[in-house]
Amino acid sequence: MRAIQLSQTGGPDVLEVVDLELRAPGPGEVQVRHRAIGVNFIDTYQRSGLYPMRLPAVLGGEGAGTVEAVGEGVTHLKIGDRVAYSGGSTGGYAEAAVLKAARAAILPDTVSFETAAAAMLKGMTAEFLVRRCAPVQPGQTILVQAAAGGVGTILVQWIKALGGIVIGTVGSEEKAKLARSLGADHIIFYRDEDVAAKVRDITGGAGVPIAYDSVGAATFEGTLASLSKRGVFVSFGNASGPVPPLAPLRLSQAGSVFLTRPTMGDYLVTQAEWDDSVAALFGVIGSGQVKIEIGQTFPLREARAAHEALHSRDTIGATLLIP
Repeated sequence: MRAIQLSQTGGPDVLEVVDLELRAPGPGEVQVRHRAIGVNFIDTYQRSGLYPMRLPAVLGGEGAGTVEAVGEGVTHLKIGDRVAYSGGSTGGYAEAAVLKAARAAILPDTVSFETAAAAMLKGMTAEFLVRRCAPVQPGQTILVQAAAGGVGTILVQWIKALGGIVIGTVGSEEKAKLARSLGADHIIFYRDEDVAAKVRDITGGAGVPIAYDSVGAATFEGTLASLSKRGVFVSFGNASGPVPPLAPLRLSQAGSVFLTRPTMGDYLVTQAEWDDSVAALFGVIGSGQVKIEIGQTFPLREARAAHEALHSRDTIGATLLIP
């Protein structure tokens, strides 16, 4: 099979097109022939070395396709099933992958391969953030940094479905238009405006009880200054680089606020939790409460270009690789 492999960490140029042998699935595993592959910021963190991994490696933890073979003990899937997966392993940047069957879900007929590949990791991330990590309550005003990004577009819609009011930050008028179309109530242009000052103005000086920030270093101070007393800062990404070390006293000075750096693996620990998250995601997609925005697609062989696009911060919605 054709795959995208890295033998050393670094920039997008370390990604190489290679031919690899596709192994048979072992016990509890399934082999999936990809129709679409999700590209996520975590892939760039692994490629750069920020998140260490054993090399050589094939990136990618999200995809959708058709089951080609099942390993011993797998009972909920059969050859020919349409499935999507996220978490549990890497290896998605390839024409096919072998993965844990427990992390593959049968696709509803109403969900396309492309939508599923764009939705699983980002959608389940949004699900655990708004329902488990920092649950959104009706009437709350919530800050979403990078509201036009892959997770951001889902967060905006899911917060609205839960009865929240959304302040979304964006970098361009095009992204503002998208965020507004998805339900964002207020837009802040983070490149030109003081985010915290605008948040205080919108909230009558109170600040927001919850802020979701996947950008990292570039937005950290603005997000921290946007919180209400006892607010919750959910830092779940490093798109602009990791946040520098923080003295705990800063949290007291900001209003006795809480800071968390969550991962999906710590919130979806059991199979029941994972299944519930998938069901909730497909539920909001099926009901129309959440639309999955696919902003750009690249052929699998152009994975470097996909990573360069992510680094530019000019992407909109989800990014896909197509085998």
